[in-house]
Amino acid sequence: MNEILSFIDQGIQWYNNFIGGYAILFLLIPTGLYFIFRLNFLNVTKLGHAIAIVRGKYDNKEDEGDVNHFKALTTALSATVGTGNIVGVALAIYLGGPGAVFWMWVTGFLGMILKYSECTLSHKYRVFNSDGSVSGGPMYYIKKGITEIYNWPRFAHVLAIIFAIATILASFGTGNMAQSNGMADALKTTYGFNVHYSGLIITGLVLLIIVGGLKRIADVTSRLVPFMAVTYVIATLVVLIDTADHIPHTFSIIFSDAFTGTAAAGGFVGSTFIMTMLWGVRRGLFSNEAGQGSAPIAHAAAKTEYAVREGLVASLEPLVDTLIICTMTALMVINTGAWNSGEQGVSMTILAMNSGLAKIGLSGLGKHIVTWGLMMFAFSTIIAWSYYGTRAANYLFGEKSVKYYYWIYGVFVFLGAIWSLDIVWHFVDMVITLMTIPNLIALLLLGGVIVRETNAYFDKLKRGDFKSNKI
Repeated sequence: MNEILSFIDQGIQWYNNFIGGYAILFLLIPTGLYFIFRLNFLNVTKLGHAIAIVRGKYDNKEDEGDVNHFKALTTALSATVGTGNIVGVALAIYLGGPGAVFWMWVTGFLGMILKYSECTLSHKYRVFNSDGSVSGGPMYYIKKGITEIYNWPRFAHVLAIIFAIATILASFGTGNMAQSNGMADALKTTYGFNVHYSGLIITGLVLLIIVGGLKRIADVTSRLVPFMAVTYVIATLVVLIDTADHIPHTFSIIFSDAFTGTAAAGGFVGSTFIMTMLWGVRRGLFSNEAGQGSAPIAHAAAKTEYAVREGLVASLEPLVDTLIICTMTALMVINTGAWNSGEQGVSMTILAMNSGLAKIGLSGLGKHIVTWGLMMFAFSTIIAWSYYGTRAANYLFGEKSVKYYYWIYGVFVFLGAIWSLDIVWHFVDMVITLMTIPNLIALLLLGGVIVRETNAYFDKLKRGDFKSNKI
């Protein structure tokens, strides 16, 4: 069995190193820059309006959909605020050096406009199921949008199927195995728990929740996400305040290493600019999923008649996830010197938190905060990604396939917990590219639709004309 896994892992690594990684690198950033300029930095200029929408200013209970703006945001955030914020950041620094953090920032900033674009399209082209629930996401706007605009039904159908299959695979990897692996690893590192027992318990808890569908998921995540984010952020802030004198130097090495790829003394593997950039973009994409096409599946269910509104709500995700939470983790890891320790993954973050809190008399508390922060982050990601996978399964095989998907999903939760860290993350990197590439192609082809929807909405907002339900 180990030999088979090793052979599969080698093939996945070859794809990641020579095809997938560079395809993402040279497609994600240019696409983000294209929309940044074409939409006039909307992610910055309309930030206040986006926050007002999330706060419920424009909520209307009579609008069609499954959840309000806030719950759609927390559901999508629960899928992105996960191991990427604790394990992914540490891995990016381990593999790409401190400069990788700069490229995570670039991915996060451009990710705001990409999230806006893909979620606007997803809401516009969503469909309603026989039970009244909503289905949406790239597979729908790929098929409907490209057929409508270009009359390329065969191309659109094939591209949509590729994306839907990739979404199911990614739900097993990005939103499932990477999360359960991080949880089991943290429990083993901190408490010595056997990963097999951890895997069984995590799997059972996941299945209890996900069979309730999006509304139950949204109810759980709308309570869990704010709590877990605040707890982790406060603990990290305590360490950053205590090590504040290191922050100027930390920013200095992040910016200098972003373009030089200077090697670290400890565990740093890559030593070139391209490796630094590659790992920053990879882990940034894993963290916020902007351009990957996952979040649009959740945002399609929002109760609003205006697709642009939900796009604006979605644009806040990379801001919270990557530009705030990931940055705090990165600064803590570098400030405390943990990045030079040779540790990787959750062990590096635990070391940073432990050493930081030990200086203020809270020795040993850090490992518990990181472990339980990771548990909450990762668990909410697993249950949110199960929804993404069910929508893709529904698209490909119909509504009856969902119940079978749940059980397969549970199996992968367990496998992720017991498999090694390396093979899980190699699989994650592969399936992310399989989703992202067709989605970015669709965004570029449907850029005109995004611009028209945007201009129509803000023209109407300027006139104060929201009496009718359609723009």
